[in-house]
Amino acid sequence: MWIDTHCHLDAPEFDADREAVVERARAAGVGSLVLPAVTTANLDTVRQLAARHGFAYALGLHPLYVGREPDGALQTLRAALQAHRADPRLVAVGEIGLDLFVPGLDRARQQHFYVEQLRLAREFDLPVILHVRRSADALLQPLRRFRLRGGIAHAFNGSAQQAAAFVDLGFRLGFGGAMTFERALQIRRLAASLPLEAIVVETDAPDIPPQWLYRTADQRAAGAVSRNEPAELPRIAAALAELRGLDLADLAAATCANARAALPGLAA
Repeated sequence: MWIDTHCHLDAPEFDADREAVVERARAAGVGSLVLPAVTTANLDTVRQLAARHGFAYALGLHPLYVGREPDGALQTLRAALQAHRADPRLVAVGEIGLDLFVPGLDRARQQHFYVEQLRLAREFDLPVILHVRRSADALLQPLRRFRLRGGIAHAFNGSAQQAAAFVDLGFRLGFGGAMTFERALQIRRLAASLPLEAIVVETDAPDIPPQWLYRTADQRAAGAVSRNEPAELPRIAAALAELRGLDLADLAAATCANARAALPGLAA
């Protein structure tokens, strides 16, 4: 069995065939998904999807979208965490973090939302699921101050030193489709060399498609689809197993154990 530790099953890309996507995932051996919220508008959506399909979810506000959130968004998030704190399917605060790659974003607002959501994670004694894009060092500084229950640094693409810093703070690092590209040398080096107990697997579906689903911009303009989905997780994990010289069944057992260690609510 596999655990997809990061899947946006609520995304509109799945509106036409969401039930079939879930069925394909289960047929492929993906037994559980973690569904992170990204805005106040989908806090209830991910919770309801998790309940319907027997999955887990996280509640948080994504750094790419905090500029569109109303001033009371953090209070709305806190109210949702309070209302559902006894729900065993609620396993983290996320997806939260900082995005220093996309131009034009308000960094100060991102930082404010990030730090306040770390406070909420501490208040509700939950791990966090982090969005890390050219922001590892900026994320680490507040984490050292708050000393939370750890969590997952999603789609990790930092240095070996940054990876070690997250691991020292109790985090696991998420690896997915980007690792399947032969030119992704840094990600592949990390995937091969990090301690196995530091690694979880994910799809970020419908995003970050693996190499075999990638389409060029011209192909996409011509109508080609490049949608990732959780059923791809075992094949993505096979690339990781090859990099590490591991048996696929052993990798499945290890990454599932790591996911439950990072997000203890998954054990329930």
